[in-house]
Amino acid sequence: MTDPESVAEQIFSAFGSVQYPGDLCLRRGSEGDEPFLLEDEFKGKTDWRMLDPEFLDQAPDGFSTALSFFSDEAFHFYLPAYLLADMRGRLQRTTPVFYLTHGFDDASRSQLVNPRRYGQTTWFDEASKRFAAFSQRQAKAVVAYLLFKRQADAWERETIDQALKNYWNEKAA
Repeated sequence: MTDPESVAEQIFSAFGSVQYPGDLCLRRGSEGDEPFLLEDEFKGKTDWRMLDPEFLDQAPDGFSTALSFFSDEAFHFYLPAYLLADMRGRLQRTTPVFYLTHGFDDASRSQLVNPRRYGQTTWFDEASKRFAAFSQRQAKAVVAYLLFKRQADAWERETIDQALKNYWNEKAA
């Protein structure tokens, strides 16, 4: 059984030194309203430890899609807040597990993202790029979180197992 307090401490410790990416590096992309709403709502939020779980669960503007629209740097910075809020049962609409497993599970890993726009880029390629800056210690914290979620949510178990096997275990080794 994975102890939630030790997992939480591992997350705090592993991500504590990640630097705020800056107000100009919060969003990924410029299409639609959500990236700009995200940028407005997260601008100046330089300490992920201070973010209210209810804010995280609805951002931006009630769409609950911040994890989809963060730049890679902002995702790296804010992810621990989402993981901790999720572990404490404080997220109702946002599902961090999806963002840690999509592209690494067997169903999505070889799917092309958008062949007309990105050629032969697969979801595995995209997901690997997103997590390239994560250190081994941070990857170990992600693995601990995923193992915690695996115990708590049988519905996600197979996807988590595949993501661990296909990416996270090696990244954490």
